[in-house]
Amino acid sequence: MPARTITPDRGTPALRTRLLAAVLGPLLAAAILIGVVGATLIADVVRRTNDRVLGGALGAIAETVQVERGEVTLDLPAAAFGMLENTERDNVYYRVAVGDELLTGYADLPAPDPATLAVDVPRYRFARYRDQPIRIAEVRRSLPRIDRPVIVQIAETLDNRGALTRRLMLALLVGECVLVGAAALLLRPALGWSLRPLARLRGAVEARDDRTRPDFSPLDTGPLPRELRPLAGAFDRLLAQLDTATVGVRRFTADASHQMRTPLSVLKVQVALARRGSGEERGVALTEIADAVTRLERLVTQLLTLARAEEAGVSAPLEAVDLREVAAAVITRQINRAIEAGIDLTIEGKPGESHIVPGHRTLIFEILSNLIDNGIRYNRRGGTVSVQLQSTPAETTIAVVDDGPGIPPDQREAAFDRFVRLGAAGGSEGSGLGLAIVRSAAARLDATVAFGDAPRGTTIVIRFARPTG
Repeated sequence: MPARTITPDRGTPALRTRLLAAVLGPLLAAAILIGVVGATLIADVVRRTNDRVLGGALGAIAETVQVERGEVTLDLPAAAFGMLENTERDNVYYRVAVGDELLTGYADLPAPDPATLAVDVPRYRFARYRDQPIRIAEVRRSLPRIDRPVIVQIAETLDNRGALTRRLMLALLVGECVLVGAAALLLRPALGWSLRPLARLRGAVEARDDRTRPDFSPLDTGPLPRELRPLAGAFDRLLAQLDTATVGVRRFTADASHQMRTPLSVLKVQVALARRGSGEERGVALTEIADAVTRLERLVTQLLTLARAEEAGVSAPLEAVDLREVAAAVITRQINRAIEAGIDLTIEGKPGESHIVPGHRTLIFEILSNLIDNGIRYNRRGGTVSVQLQSTPAETTIAVVDDGPGIPPDQREAAFDRFVRLGAAGGSEGSGLGLAIVRSAAARLDATVAFGDAPRGTTIVIRFARPTG
């Protein structure tokens, strides 16, 4: 079968692109947040810095306000206005008033309410003057022998503040763009380096395509980051399951071909004899053919049963199974063979005692069918096969007991292997699959199977644990 080619989904971005977007997305969000915070800080720093200069000029003017001969006098210092000179050539306005009387300056400069000003405490505010935004610094002076408040104001336009703010904002924006751009350029090779173990893992998987025989051994990927170890471990477990399934298929095929070879050979020989022989010889050959077909049919049935019992995967939900009812159904099916073989079939158990266990009726039916079939097949004429049921608070057991030749203790474990037919059963027709089917089916039911102690014959005991809670 040609290797399946997985075509990439055009609508799904590459993992590298997804990781890049996942990293750059938060980085851009952080850059925007930093920009907003930075803009707020820049505006605050520019305002505080210029207000400090504006306040210095205000203080220089306010200090020259004096009282001489009962009159308020003022000597405007040139240095006060020199402080406010800048490259943007902002306009500077001032006003000094005693009460409502203008002492000097611009009369129409927005005046404050003296009652809202604290004495000798500068106050700053924004306003509009001559259709321009301005920043005003103002202070209230209290002079001796002057009963009216003296208001000193100085104002400037905001061109210099705006220009300084724009320069700092541009520097912040350029810095963030450089940072994000450098991060984007450096992240791509960094992501390539980070994804290298994933590429190595992919290479280890793709290397299996070049081998003619399937290789289910664990991947050799070298050291992997801890994030990829669960993925590699899951893939190794999948390979182990495939290996188990493949081995099971190969074993089933080998077993089937090996065991079917003998009855098929007998069929071939007997068919040839039937073709060449006389009437009596042809009748004997047809009888042998019928016996061979029966053996072949039973062998195929047991092989399929064993394959189903060993089938991996999710089991069907457990159901409540009445062991006495299943045992009675099996005995009903086997009763004709038992009569022909001169074997008595019985069921033993306390009357009225419940023998219901969680399981699968089909599997339990197969278990009892194989055990009772063995009890009939390998028993003596006139013998008995008994199904004994017993329940305790801890477990429910079902035992199949016969009084045939039995199996030596040192050979009992080997009796559960496939196609093993021990010496005690050597004179009977069988495939050696019965006990293998029993053990495999019991394992799927979480039950245990073992030989019981008996003075003669064979006793096989199946134990079902009672569910707790």
